Amino acid sequence: MTSSAGSLQALRSAADLARFHDALLMPVHAWMPPGGEVADRRYPSPELRAIWERAAWDRLWAAVELALGGMPADVGFTPQVARSEPGQALTLLACRPGDLLVIGTGRHGAIRRMVRCHVARYCLAHARCPVVAVPPSPLADAAHGLRGFLERHRLHPEDAELRIEA
Repeated sequence: MTSSAGSLQALRSAADLARFHDALLMPVHAWMPPGGEVADRRYPSPELRAIWERAAWDRLWAAVELALGGMPADVGFTPQVARSEPGQALTLLACRPGDLLVIGTGRHGAIRRMVRCHVARYCLAHARCPVVAVPPSPLADAAHGLRGFLERHRLHPEDAELRIEA
């Protein structure tokens, strides 16, 4: 779980589904040590691991606050933090009959598709339960990238002042 537009929208959708089906809501934030597992094994530090895990919990609670306004009182709620790659953590935790994995799809730019493997793609390929892929809201998409920059900085004729200098 991140605070990306897609993740927040997915958490909102998952909460709605959990309410409708009287099911447990389990938001998950997966994290990896800076430098990955190899760096952590080479230079282990219990103090740093504790700091990183606390930061992961802080990010999870911040995302819950942004998406839902805090911990929901009307649905069973069990947040999880996992030290793992996100796709692996999600598919391992959502593996029982009756589970439903709700994921955010992120933005779909061509460069983004080429540069990194999406968690959504991993989950769709490896999940042992049904997966619901939730796109970010159109408002979130409009705020990003070149198109969002142009929209924010575009001068519209009705906004311009007419200046006539003699």
